[in-house]
Amino acid sequence: MSTGKAVLALALSAMLPTGAAVAAATDTLIYCSEASPESFNPQIASSGPSFVASSQVLYNRLINFDPVKNTPVPSLATDWTISEDGKTYTFTLRQGVKFNSNKFFKPTRDFNADDVIFSVLRQKDASHPYHNVSQGSYEYFNDVGLDKLIKEVKKLDDYHVQFVLSEPNAAFLADWGMDFASILSAEYADAMLKKGTPENVDNWPIGTGPYVLQQYKQDAQIRYLANPHYWDGDVPTKHLIFSITPNVQTRLAKLQTNECQIIPAPAPVQFDEIKKNKDLTLHTVDALNVGYLAFNTEKKPLDNVLVRQALNYATDKNAIINAVFLGSGTVAKSPIPPKMMGFKQDLNDYAYDPQKAKELLKQAGQEKGFEVTLWSMPVQRPYNPNSRRIAEMIQSDWAKVGVKAKIVSYEWGEYLSGMRKGEHDTALFGWMSDNGDPDNFADVLLGCNSIKTGSNAARWCDKGYDEAVQKAKLVSNPTERAALYGQAQDIFYQQAPWIALANGKTFYATRSNVSGYSVSLMGSDFSKAKLN
Repeated sequence: MSTGKAVLALALSAMLPTGAAVAAATDTLIYCSEASPESFNPQIASSGPSFVASSQVLYNRLINFDPVKNTPVPSLATDWTISEDGKTYTFTLRQGVKFNSNKFFKPTRDFNADDVIFSVLRQKDASHPYHNVSQGSYEYFNDVGLDKLIKEVKKLDDYHVQFVLSEPNAAFLADWGMDFASILSAEYADAMLKKGTPENVDNWPIGTGPYVLQQYKQDAQIRYLANPHYWDGDVPTKHLIFSITPNVQTRLAKLQTNECQIIPAPAPVQFDEIKKNKDLTLHTVDALNVGYLAFNTEKKPLDNVLVRQALNYATDKNAIINAVFLGSGTVAKSPIPPKMMGFKQDLNDYAYDPQKAKELLKQAGQEKGFEVTLWSMPVQRPYNPNSRRIAEMIQSDWAKVGVKAKIVSYEWGEYLSGMRKGEHDTALFGWMSDNGDPDNFADVLLGCNSIKTGSNAARWCDKGYDEAVQKAKLVSNPTERAALYGQAQDIFYQQAPWIALANGKTFYATRSNVSGYSVSLMGSDFSKAKLN
């Protein structure tokens, strides 16, 4: 243990044992997190580690997802009805659900419709007293278009909430299982507003989830305490600790020494080492994701479709998969993952053909080549387990056709911010499904409106593509939707706003005596995790 962490451990020792003693305690589970959370309010966060530390531990949503079928199932809502015209959704809310408490507030009532209304209007209504608290940026809510789609949300009674939409939307129900749709306490928010400390709602959260926040030391540790009255059954592990460990090698070392019992996203080169250790278990989950390189189509010469096609032909995707993924991914060709409804099986892809790339560059008037920046992610993801290595391979491929790529990287928050503003020439990025619906990829990542929200890293707007994906939202018939997404994917292939690189599997590793912990479409579930 480093000196800094030893000091932190001593500072917290009054509450729990530390080091090996913590690791050995059967009532304590330690998770090696990849990064500190941006916020403990998932409405204003945008990164995976933030969601794991907040929405997946502290909160619940109206619906959850079946971990096998990826279909909506009840959570804080026990039932729902949809009007014949597809514009009105009425949710029946679960009764008897308790909110947690903290040093600032103790709830006086159970979860009800007021909490749903607050959680929606804070994000939707610019005049809401909480809209601008903690800088008030609701990227996910706006990215999926709920700011415009929701015409009205109203309380019918304490346990019934109704949403009226401006138009039918086949993805709307699934949206309410996403992290940003976590339900916050309206009573807590009202109390903090009266005290003049509204930011406490985000910094010291109160939810209905399996754990309550106990202590937080940025870039070091998060401590949680089990919710003693969790509505979905007993939480078997009293203490949950996040040991914030950005380095992938350090995470594995901590797992091996039992300083952590769960680690996310081990590197493919570590798989054999984990498998050979009888005290460790490597887990794999089929994921819905895509890793890609986005061309900023607002910048020359990347605004020229011939140049984008050329760079697709110039990139050896099979070599990247073989060298970097080591069996943990497959070559991608579409913005929609292969196992998702709407994926076009017979969609064309760009073969590795440097000569063809040179011919297209010549047609585009770029036979002498050009220079671009290539942004490389500073984090590891299932769709991109080694961004620097992938960037270097792309750099080498492009150099063979006369294109010089300067690799740059930034701190993750700065990377995301700069990309949303369009500061990049080309950028490695990716997306993991939030709700199992193709709209979460096809529109959020490439729709025209998504340029404004920043999730369209290609800053590409094609009328034909956009019409197809917008129309696909309005129809509920799966066959009709799939046909529309097929049209959109054909246009994607022709216009080449990306190089679609990979679809990766999700991996995590645990000590062999861990049970009950699971990872699914909605992320990590600690509610049943325990040490045996």
